[in-house]
Amino acid sequence: MTTNDEIGRRVSANDVPLTEQRTTVAQRVGDLAQQRASVAHQLAAIEHQLGEVLADSAGIIRIDELAEFTDVPADDLTRWLDALTPAPAKRKKAPGTTSGTKRTVAERKPSTPPTPPPGKESAPRGPSMPVDHTGDAPARAMAQVP
Repeated sequence: MTTNDEIGRRVSANDVPLTEQRTTVAQRVGDLAQQRASVAHQLAAIEHQLGEVLADSAGIIRIDELAEFTDVPADDLTRWLDALTPAPAKRKKAPGTTSGTKRTVAERKPSTPPTPPPGKESAPRGPSMPVDHTGDAPARAMAQVP
């Protein structure tokens, strides 16, 4: 029968090649991940510079012209320009309100205007926008809502 020391030696001898392979793979992945992070940082800096140049040249040349002259897709140019502008700020809650506060029925605003009493119907509404009869813009058809 084999002794415990011999069993330990055999298992270690069997595991050494696997441990070396695992170490090599882990080190290679670590090196590549660091290289990728460095390149990603450089790419982000270049895209930021592109956005600045595009913003500065907005009055000089249009995105579609740049795309035509440079063979860079207009979608890419627009994405770099849009990435430069900050996203709109989130709306802040009114002072004194807390999350989860429920409003009573009396505090809620109706979602539709109240129905006038019988005999006092409101006058039909006309178009909300002036109609352009110059022929410069296409005419809009407005549906009348009872």
